[in-house]
Amino acid sequence: MKKRYFISIFIFIPLYLMTLSTLTFASDKDIVKVQGLIMELDLKKNIMIVNERSFTWDQKTLFHNDKGSPVKVEVFKPKAWVYIVGEQDVAKKRTLIKKIYLLPKQVDNKDRQRYPFMD
Repeated sequence: MKKRYFISIFIFIPLYLMTLSTLTFASDKDIVKVQGLIMELDLKKNIMIVNERSFTWDQKTLFHNDKGSPVKVEVFKPKAWVYIVGEQDVAKKRTLIKKIYLLPKQVDNKDRQRYPFMD
């Protein structure tokens, strides 16, 4: 009887841990962080292409300058450097921008400490 009890616990615990970890990973959202040049910008459709990848924004998107101060979306122009923090929306097959920062130039790894939003 004790042997059966031990075997069932031995099987149950790993299955429970796998189920718990799967739920944890499923609740995580696909966060996208990218730095690049704006190649195209369509203010009417709320779409921009950065590094040949399409990004969209909505009313909740926060637009900032390199100091972290809020700015309007009209400040963003093609060929400007930006840093994007977004979320991959698999259902709609798009990347939604949560925060976007206008940069003065490309930021190298050695200069990242100047920009606290780049982690």
